[in-house]
Formats: sequence, C-alpha cells, structure tokens
Amino acid sequence: MTGTTSEELLAAQACLRLLHTARAALSDPAAVSPAAAATLLAGPIAEADDALRRAGLAGNEAVLIDRIYDLAPSAPPRSPEPPDAAHAPITRACARKGSRS
Repeated sequence: MTGTTSEELLAAQACLRLLHTARAALSDPAAVSPAAAATLLAGPIAEADDALRRAGLAGNEAVLIDRIYDLAPSAPPRSPEPPDAAHAPITRACARKGSRS
C-alpha cells in the first residue's frame, strides 16, 4: 500500500462495505423489496460518497480501484498449469480498460 493515505484507505473500505451491503440487499429480491433495499443502501452510499470526497477520489475510479486492490489479501500461490482463459483472474490493467477516467 505504498503511497496510500489514510483517507484513501477509509474511502476504499467504505466502498467495499457498500459493495457487500448491496450484494446482501439485492441478492434475493423476493426477500428484500426494492424499497427496503434502497433504505438499507442509503447509509452505505452516503458514507462512501463522503469518504470519496474527503480522499479526493470522487470521479477518479482508476485510483480508487488501486486502493481497493491494496486492501485485498495476497493471492494464493498458483498451480504450475496455465489458467483456463475463460477463468483467468482480472488484473488491474483489465479492470481499468473500461474506465472512463
């Protein structure tokens, strides 16, 4: 995490909390109505927006993605066989290709 400020770290953590909350709230539409999901997501969205603004990352998705990758644990050692192209892990470069920033 070289060069990552505490504000950037807090922003990345807030975005990950939003992601996990969204997955939980939206995973079963039969169990959670759209209105309830919106209510559940309002707090994490506001927290992430505020944290991104404080860190200067609002609108800077490439840097935000780098900070989120900084939070990820190290990848486990790979097996000697080359990975199947259909199941190849996404890399930072691949994640940024679609970015408009």
